[in-house]
Amino acid sequence: MLARGILRRLPSACRVRALAPCHLSVRSLAACTSTAVSILVSPSVSVGHGIHTSRAFSSRPGGPGEGTPQGAGGEGFSADPKDYTERAWQAFVDLVGLVEQHRPVAVETELLLRALLNQGSDGLAVRIFQKAGLDVPLLDADLNAFISHQPSQTGTRPEERQMGSVMLNVLSRSKSLKTQMQDDFISVEHVTLALAEEDSRFLRPFLQRHNSSPEAVREAVEALRGTHKVKSRVPEQTYEALQRYGKDLTEMAAAGKLDPVIGRDKEIRRIIQILSRRTKNNPVLIGEAGVGKTALAEGLAQRIVQGDVPDSLQGRKVISLDVPGMVAGAKMRGEFEERLKAVLKEVADAAGQVVLFIDELHTVVGAGSSGGGTMDASNILKPMLARGELRCIGATTIDEYRKDVESDKALERRFQQVLVEPPSVEATLSILRGLKERYEVHHGVRIRDSALVAAAHLSDRYIQGRFLPDKAIDLVDEAAARLKIEVTSKPTELDEVERRLIQLEVERESIRHDAEKSPLERNEQLRLDKVERQIANLQEERRRVQAIWEEERGSLGRIRELKQQIDEATLEQQQAERGYDLTKAAQLKYATIPQLRKELEDREHEQRGTAAGKRMLRDEVTQEDIANVVSLWTGVPVAKLVETERLKLMGLADDLSKSVVGQEEAVRVVAETIQRARAGLADPNRPLGSLMFLGPTGVGKTQLCKALADALFDSEDHIVRVDMSEYMEQHAVARLIGAPPGYIGYDKGGQLTDAVRRSPYSVVLLDEIEKAHPDVTNVLLQLLDEGSLTDGKGTKVSFRNCVVILTSNLGSDSILELSGMAGRERGGGADWDSEHSHPEAVHGDSLLSGQLRDAMKEQVMAAVKGAFRPELLNRIDEYIVFNALGISEVERIVRLELTKLEERLEEKRVTLTLSDSAATRLSRLGFDPQFGARPVKRTIQREVATPLARMLLSGEVREGDSVFVDAAGDGVVDRGGRRAGGPLGAAGSQMTENLSFTAFRGTEEGEGEGEGEDKTPLPM
Repeated sequence: MLARGILRRLPSACRVRALAPCHLSVRSLAACTSTAVSILVSPSVSVGHGIHTSRAFSSRPGGPGEGTPQGAGGEGFSADPKDYTERAWQAFVDLVGLVEQHRPVAVETELLLRALLNQGSDGLAVRIFQKAGLDVPLLDADLNAFISHQPSQTGTRPEERQMGSVMLNVLSRSKSLKTQMQDDFISVEHVTLALAEEDSRFLRPFLQRHNSSPEAVREAVEALRGTHKVKSRVPEQTYEALQRYGKDLTEMAAAGKLDPVIGRDKEIRRIIQILSRRTKNNPVLIGEAGVGKTALAEGLAQRIVQGDVPDSLQGRKVISLDVPGMVAGAKMRGEFEERLKAVLKEVADAAGQVVLFIDELHTVVGAGSSGGGTMDASNILKPMLARGELRCIGATTIDEYRKDVESDKALERRFQQVLVEPPSVEATLSILRGLKERYEVHHGVRIRDSALVAAAHLSDRYIQGRFLPDKAIDLVDEAAARLKIEVTSKPTELDEVERRLIQLEVERESIRHDAEKSPLERNEQLRLDKVERQIANLQEERRRVQAIWEEERGSLGRIRELKQQIDEATLEQQQAERGYDLTKAAQLKYATIPQLRKELEDREHEQRGTAAGKRMLRDEVTQEDIANVVSLWTGVPVAKLVETERLKLMGLADDLSKSVVGQEEAVRVVAETIQRARAGLADPNRPLGSLMFLGPTGVGKTQLCKALADALFDSEDHIVRVDMSEYMEQHAVARLIGAPPGYIGYDKGGQLTDAVRRSPYSVVLLDEIEKAHPDVTNVLLQLLDEGSLTDGKGTKVSFRNCVVILTSNLGSDSILELSGMAGRERGGGADWDSEHSHPEAVHGDSLLSGQLRDAMKEQVMAAVKGAFRPELLNRIDEYIVFNALGISEVERIVRLELTKLEERLEEKRVTLTLSDSAATRLSRLGFDPQFGARPVKRTIQREVATPLARMLLSGEVREGDSVFVDAAGDGVVDRGGRRAGGPLGAAGSQMTENLSFTAFRGTEEGEGEGEGEDKTPLPM
């Protein structure tokens, strides 16, 4: 498109000349562009609608005589794009558009300078002028003014525009400068320096007016180039390569832009020792992401600035190399290598004054290599690393080091390993305290020490997959950011007043609108007056609240400003001390900073003097704020993370007993296990608890798991249930943890590991574990012992915040047999399902004597030991044998299930009441010791839910009605009660074989309650 645009700007004769040597391809289009610009820079060729060909160049690229204008004199200049660098030739391409835009009488140097400056701050011309001390924006503005005042040619047939004499001199001088500097191509610096020396129209006078000279521009070019020569068409990327592709950490440390590094003295000393070696003086920091590897390099830079290093490192610079930035944009083969070699040359020329820091060291392996014989960055680094010419600090993770660096033995042996372990919780707390002031200044809030303690402990306990101190620092940062948003946002009290004010104003306008149509009645006028008064009161309230808010916000803003001023003054003091400006340092240390601190203390004292309940804005980050962020990240309820957790844990057994009936011993053991874990007395490297539930079906094993998830995590959804009957085959283990690499389904992940990774705070229920293949159960050994499981991708998934429960029906026959024996002993031989059993033979937990209970457990455990390997059984914390249910427990379960049904009916505003006889009848119907409580649910659905559904669908029961359920055949139902609306009789009834249903009409909508007549329905 660029070539076509240039060609369209040329007259037809020029177009023929430009297209003559071209073929129909992208490369040919580029050649067309080159030839078109070659025509433009010819002194005898017009770029208007006319053409003057008496002294034109040859049109064939590389043809004889190209680049030397006839009659130009001197050495001449080149018009072959192959003689120019890409940026220099691009300037001539841009010149075509500028000529067409401005239509000058002759093409002169100001348009060429404009094309160079248009390359922006990344262009070499701008960098040269900046290094020469020129004001580039002023230069740009003056140049635009100069161009706008130049005469232009307009009209249907403009006069010929030829190259000006000054332009010819600049182009000729550019070529001679290339020869003098022993370069292979004419580059932007040659053209820029030629403009400074030869441009008598604009640039040279501009330099004189601003106390500069061509010599200053030449010095800037030499400083920018250093010892580099133009040996490629992209040399600009090799100038000041270290500054372009590196970040000076020592300079940032001197400017106070780096966070303080707390602790890590051992690792920093080890780095200094390795850097002080004669050869192979290259440490590599190896550790997990977030443990502080980059902070170690920053800590070294800070020590160098402070002078707290040996003589061999005094005054050195630590430069962080941006490897991805070097690779980015390197399109041509060898371009990346040129950039890297330019960086290494500057490091070598610094004679040991530069320590290179390569973060993510593994990225240099393969970086820049595109095959076909090109070397990657690691192969370029190896010789200098081995000879000790380059002192380099690398940093990478353990996995990446093993994958990329260890596989290249030649690269590995040139580095000395420094293992960086995550700090302890106590060390993390010290780091947080050291960073506290920085985050307070940045966010403009205060951070309490208790918040730092909570961040260290809660991040270590609840945030898995990340490492200290990074995750603790992120907690504090986000909590402070959330509080900052609250401080700068409109307070809730003011927002509520404004919303109420808007509602009243809308109401007032509606009344006024009605008044325009007809006069208001007396009550409407009173209403309008009342609304007016309310609006006036609310407006006054809004002004009061807004004034308080603005005052508090201003006070907090002043506190934030004072903290920033103290931070800046402290930095200035340190810089003055390093520069031995003792007068300034003393003034700051003993006058300015104490004065600022005194004012800050007064402001904070005044802020604290206002009662916390009266303040609209909060400026302190507390442990509750930290807990909120943890809850946001992990999904664990906030109440579980602070003081209320203790109360919850103390009452855990009572909470579980509300949902699980007849299993008091099982509930007690589960509660005690969780209490030990949460109190910190259990092994922190194992799950919160690993339990095995044993017992017949339907006795509450799964229900206890759900109740435990609800009690611990406030939701039954926090349960990961895996039906182990689906893992009866040996190969099914791949479905549990994911297939290994190379197998089908490798990308899908494992059913268990993926579920826990998504919800790391769960109750993991492995149901019917005895049905799984033995190889599947072997996978659980690591889970139960180490609290983690490695999936098929090699990722370690933590189970340390999970409760792992295995359920089994092994030994169920023994439980039922012994429970039945106890029932016959106490019930005089009656069967359990008889309605005339002995009253004492109805309680499951009390059914067994101590002797029978021990015998039952022995038989159950014998069955378990025969089914599972000892290494699995040895990793279980508790074995809990569930009792068979008696009729008393079944009746309580009936009440629990009916409560759930009542809650569903409440959504339809229908009240359900069940008599004791009906509950007993349902218990007898649903009781089956072999199947436990599950028949109860089916019985309630059949005997209660189905008749109620028919009554709702037929209209016998409507919203607001109440339904009374009694056992069939018990005579008249008498329910006294009073409601507004007079006596209400039975509205409808249903009768089944076992139960009777009587519906009572409720109150009409809008009527009160508490009055009415007795209702006595007819006998069923």
